Amino acid sequence: MKICFLRGPGAEQSVVDRALAVARARKAEAIEVHRDDGASAVDHTDLIVTLGGDGTFLAGARLAVPHDIPVLGVNLGRLGFLTEVEEPELERGLEHFLEGSYRIEERNMLQVTLLSGDRARGHTIGLNEVVVEHSGEARILRLEIDVGGQAVGVIDADGAIVATASGSTAYALASGGPILEPTLRDLVLVPMNPFALTVRPIVFAPGQDITLKVVRGPAEMRVDGGRRGRAVATGDAVRCGSHERSLKVVRFSPPESFYLRLADKLGWGRPLVPKK
Repeated sequence: MKICFLRGPGAEQSVVDRALAVARARKAEAIEVHRDDGASAVDHTDLIVTLGGDGTFLAGARLAVPHDIPVLGVNLGRLGFLTEVEEPELERGLEHFLEGSYRIEERNMLQVTLLSGDRARGHTIGLNEVVVEHSGEARILRLEIDVGGQAVGVIDADGAIVATASGSTAYALASGGPILEPTLRDLVLVPMNPFALTVRPIVFAPGQDITLKVVRGPAEMRVDGGRRGRAVATGDAVRCGSHERSLKVVRFSPPESFYLRLADKLGWGRPLVPKK
């Protein structure tokens, strides 16, 4: 058993040492890797444990999916909506996994391709969303939306988000999108501040590619809130679909705990005025 502990920027050494000690006490091979240096360390790994917040979990997901490695998220941040274990329960969570007392929850991943005409300029994957938004001197974007080869329409907006069910509770939600159950394979398109009030989010069934062509730009593309965006020129397109592999997330809680998490982490359904 080989476990890779992916360390986020704010993870204290004492927490990392605790995680390594549990794994090594159970005769597992354990390595510590910084979040930005993990690509070369996941070969022959049986589990990736992310030590940080949701950003570190997203980085772990991108490393794990191509190699079909399950991910266990340990929350050391503030929100930790994607993670499964809080820092005080670190040792207990690792023990549960090593004892086989867990379930695997599969999450849809995005496959994103940047196109110039018929030529692919780059590929990337993400768990939450891809954002195409105005950049430079562009005050508003004009995007041509195509789904599965069918023209859906043209929108004028600050940009658009294509999100997975996992990403529906992140930036897409803040931009007015719907909440999807996390195990769904649907994709949601959320326009950002559209010029026309009739333009609203759309949920698309699994298996369809959504293409955003920049008719009037320029634009910038970001996947999972990446710090460095990718320039998208007028005439370029961003094609978004589901990755061939799903992310395997280690869970100890039952599936219905998602709704408890909505209330606990996001305050969904709580009254604005406390009940008397």
